[in-house]
Amino acid sequence: MSVTDLSVASTSFEVGFGAERSEIGGNGATLMLATPWLGGARGERLLPGARAAGTSHGFSLWEADGLLMGASVQPVGGSLRRTTRELYTRLFRTSVGWPLYRVWNYVPGINAVVDGRENYHRFCEGRAEAFEALHGSGFKRALPAASAVGCGGDALAVVFIAGRKLPQHLENPEQVPAYEYPREHGPRPPSFSRATMAKTESGRRLVFVSGTAAIKGHATVAPGDLGAQLDCTLDNLRLISRAALLGDALGGESTVARHFKVYLRDPATYRTVRDRLEAEWVQPSDHVVYLQADVCRAALEVEIEATLIER
Repeated sequence: MSVTDLSVASTSFEVGFGAERSEIGGNGATLMLATPWLGGARGERLLPGARAAGTSHGFSLWEADGLLMGASVQPVGGSLRRTTRELYTRLFRTSVGWPLYRVWNYVPGINAVVDGRENYHRFCEGRAEAFEALHGSGFKRALPAASAVGCGGDALAVVFIAGRKLPQHLENPEQVPAYEYPREHGPRPPSFSRATMAKTESGRRLVFVSGTAAIKGHATVAPGDLGAQLDCTLDNLRLISRAALLGDALGGESTVARHFKVYLRDPATYRTVRDRLEAEWVQPSDHVVYLQADVCRAALEVEIEATLIER
């Protein structure tokens, strides 16, 4: 990995929300996203005490305990498919030698339809092409946990975490793996696993749970019914929690630091969703961010993701 402007600073990288446009600032120490904030924490630091590791191929980099975190923002220009492929190609050059654990994608106009094609499908094409160019036809075995939600502005923003140790990727037994979706969901299926488990260099356990929504098999459940979609989403979280050997509640009673992001299509549903999650799922020690964002399928109202870090 070629890195420039190496720094020994210990100020952690922070992701913030509610900006007018997505951009990296603070000498590479912050990523502000054009994703409206609704409640909970105003920002997120997944690697407290991380050391700035300069820049590489347009990514601002931070390291901690054998983990590499990077962020980049690229204007879309004329082609979201091409922009995605180019950004992921830069990501792979940046993270060479570091297996990917998690990728967050913030896609402008994710549900917009241009010339009969949805932007999310164009994004999925570019991402799959980049993975295939790197790993060949067997690239599905290397797909990490991920999420892709909408944002404002005209730039694609990506954040990744990779590590020194080989990860284990997990699937939900009641969902078709996203990378095997049929063509009705787009010409190239989404390139991610439902969750990824790994360990830091010091042996702390990590579990990254992808954006999780009301999907069974490969079909959307209960379009237009927020309560039923939330039921299904929480059931899917329970299933992936069991697959990660964390019981039914993603380690809610263990020594795990839990970070959740909750994406809501309609900001008017914020209090309803927050009250239910606080009653059934979220604990006072959890770090939770509620955001307004279009979800990858226009019929989905809510998506929840989680990052679990052994204390």
